[in-house]
Amino acid sequence: MKLKIGYQALIQEAMAEIETLPVEKASDLLADPNVVFVDIRDVRELEREGMIPNAIHAPRGMLEFWVDPDSPYYKPIFGEGKRLVLYCASAWRSALATQTLQRMGVPNICHLEGGFSAWKKAQLPVTEKASKSHSG
Repeated sequence: MKLKIGYQALIQEAMAEIETLPVEKASDLLADPNVVFVDIRDVRELEREGMIPNAIHAPRGMLEFWVDPDSPYYKPIFGEGKRLVLYCASAWRSALATQTLQRMGVPNICHLEGGFSAWKKAQLPVTEKASKSHSG
């Protein structure tokens, strides 16, 4: 099967349209009350690898629904006007998710360069026990 566009092209396209936050700069934002780190990985990844301290978990499959105030699944944390820093394992899913939310009109959004693997490689803080998905 020949696709019109492959995943690599989709990611490159997204990367050209979104802000990518280097790990060093992201770590400086950990204590900022106006910044929310959003982990979009699968819950099994969180259980296995841990997550960035105080990050909220918003599964990739629910993200657009949780962000849209017109959705029955809307989560108010996404409407508070805070800077959102999305991340996944290696920054592929987060690039696509950031692009999508940006297209939806979400302001002040970026994603973490290199994802959670880069965060861990930089030996930055990790919460070993994953919290439940953000409930509102």
